[in-house]
This record gives sequence, C-alpha cells and structure tokens, in this order.
Amino acid sequence: MDEIERKPDLTMNVPPYDFLCPISIELMKDPVTISTGVSYERKNIEKWFFAYKKTTCPATMQSIKNFDITPNHTLKRLIIAWLNKAISQSCSSSSSSSSTSRPSVKHDDILSLLNTIESSPFKVSSLKKLQSIIEIGDDEIKADFIQSNGVEVLVQIVVQILSESSDFGTFRACEEALGVLQKLPFSEEEKTLELLSKPESMKSMEIMLQRGSAEARLYTLTIFQKMAKSNYDWNSFIQDRGIDFFKSLLELVSDEICTKASSCALEVLIEILGGSKKSRLQAIEAGAVCVLIELLPDSSRSKCEKALLLLKLLCECAEGRQALVEHGMGIAAISKKMLHLSSTATKIVVKILWLICSFHPTDRLLEEMVVCGSVKKLLALLHIDGRSSTKDKTIKIFKLHGNSWRRYPCFPSELKEYLALVNSTE
Repeated sequence: MDEIERKPDLTMNVPPYDFLCPISIELMKDPVTISTGVSYERKNIEKWFFAYKKTTCPATMQSIKNFDITPNHTLKRLIIAWLNKAISQSCSSSSSSSSTSRPSVKHDDILSLLNTIESSPFKVSSLKKLQSIIEIGDDEIKADFIQSNGVEVLVQIVVQILSESSDFGTFRACEEALGVLQKLPFSEEEKTLELLSKPESMKSMEIMLQRGSAEARLYTLTIFQKMAKSNYDWNSFIQDRGIDFFKSLLELVSDEICTKASSCALEVLIEILGGSKKSRLQAIEAGAVCVLIELLPDSSRSKCEKALLLLKLLCECAEGRQALVEHGMGIAAISKKMLHLSSTATKIVVKILWLICSFHPTDRLLEEMVVCGSVKKLLALLHIDGRSSTKDKTIKIFKLHGNSWRRYPCFPSELKEYLALVNSTE
C-alpha cells in the first residue's frame, strides 16, 4: 500500500486506463472487483453501494443483485509494478541533462489508425490508442488529426448510439470517442465545435451524460465546458431538452465521489445560465435551487463560491427567489457563508439578500433573517471602512427593513441604536 502512495513526477507516464478507478478517474490504491467483473477503488465502490444505495455497476450501468466485493490482488501488483517503473523513469529523466524526446507520430500513422477505426467493428482499443496520441501530442498533431477528417470519424461513432441497433460495444466506442474529442481545441473556426453542435451530436452527449460511465460523463462535461466558452448558443438546445438536461447536470453537481465532475458541472451551469436568462427558469424547474443550497454546508471554498454564484443568477428571477425563500435552510445556508468563507462569497450573499429583500420581503423572511444571524452579519459589514457596492447594498437593505427588525425582542439593544443611526443617514 505504501508503494502506491508514492507520487512521482509522471509527466510522460500516463497510467493505463485499466489502472484508473472508473468512478474517480484516479490511479487505484486498493482495487476490488464486483460481480460485473469491473474493478474499482474500494472506498469509491463501497460509497456507491452502501452510502448512496445504488444498485447498478457505475461503469456498465448493469443492475446488480450480488454486492460482494473481491480484492483484485493481480491488478494491484500490476499497478505497483507500473508505478515502480514510472518512478525509475522519472528519476533517470530528471538526472539526465537532455530531455527525452516524445515518440514521433507521423501523418500516415494517424490515417492508418483512423482507417482501422472506421473499418473494424472492434473500435475501443484503437480509440484508446488514438486518445493516448492526442493526449501527448502537440498542437501540430492535433491540427493534422482535424485536417485528416478525424473529427468527422469520431462524431459518426458518437451518434451511432442513437440507432435502435446500438449495443454495449457501440456505447463503449462512443465513450472512447468522446475521450478523444475532449482533448481537441474548440473555437468558432474549428470543425470540432461545428460538428458537435449539431442536434444529433448534442442528443448523443446528453444520453452519455445520463447513462455513461463516470469517465465518459467527465469527458462530456469537458466538451460542454469548451463549447460554452466558445460562445456556443445554448438556446435552441435548452428550449428542446432543457429540464432533462439540467437534471442530468444537477445530478453530477451532487456527486460526492468524483469531485472533478461535480466542479466541472458547476462551471458548465455558470456558463449556460450566465449567458441565457431564459434557461434559468428551466434550471429552477429542474430543482437547481434546492440542489445548490444542499451543496453549501460541506463543500470546499471553490465549490461554495460557484454554487453561490449560480444561486445569485437564479435569484435574478422571481421564481428563483421564491424557491430559495421557501427552502427551509435557504437563508441560513447562504448567511453562514457571509464573513466566513471569503470576500467573494460575502459579496455574492449580500447581492442575493438584497434581491430577496427588495423583491420578496415577506414577514416570515424578515424574521428568519434575524433568527439565523443574517441581520447581525449585515450590520457587521457596515463597520468596514470605505465604500463599496457590497456596503451600499447593505445600507439599502437596512433602509428598506431596518424599522421592522428593530421591533423584534431578540434583536440586540446595542444594534438598535446603530440601526437608528443608519436609517437617519442619507
């Protein structure tokens, strides 16, 4: 076990895919095998079965009745052997004065591999080899692949899962094809964006987001993220598939096992909702407000800031404000992050509270803000020197509702005097 804990510089040593846990996409330390024959990191599959009560194999999505877990000693020995070799190569490389050159990949090699992928019914191994080439290749190799109609070949594989005759082999080939595509550059001038933007491609990727392995879902999220940053217009797709699509994204946001997928799903949502106000209503209907609120208590600072930013975008709609106010832990969850997490989080929370206090100021809300400490934290912000948009919004909140809060018996007497002073200024 200690041997697997070592972390060498493996810049040029990409682990074989079979050594990675299909759930976390990380090198396995304690591999175990389940009844479907797939191996996972022990802690990940145990959490999948026993914490989340899942009854499917994460990689194949097959239903499972036998939840026995068997240590895979052979795989563990292979991982340790690979790791020792990688450490040795890393050490010898660092001690050498000249850098090791990368394997030469010629144009003919790419064409030969593409021909094999097109003609063979067994595409997965060739697609994995292609992914390795693209992963270590430079921009010239990627450009050569695109000019050789490689994107067209891969997209054709991706859309085959829409066929009624598609089988598990077709599904696996689609997963590997997405693994290659997510390594390619995306821009408005590139074929990659143009071909993946087509309705049949988007529908295939939505299916992969719902039913694919953890690795394939991460590939798909990476592609969506690149599309969003390349100014892809989501409106037509969201109008047709919005609610189901957002439900799939929100399920990944809640994934506590693969944090990389969760973070990536949040970033995709930020890109989509930030650029399309129409899409926010469908996200709200899909349950986004509830998912984001429940994400806040136990998440990292980065994830909390992303969740708060999304809540702010959703609270710019009346439906979003209402969903947050009606959630039993909504106000308390966001208020806890104010003056506690980061200045960015505080700024976002004040904006959310300002939106709610301006457009949704019910008596129940105002009382809840006193009870959960929101008002006390807002008052603390007034003591900060200087002017800022956050402080200005805080002053506006007190000008709107200060008199109501002063009447509550639980409101501290020393703060009542300060509140009177705030209301008398400007």
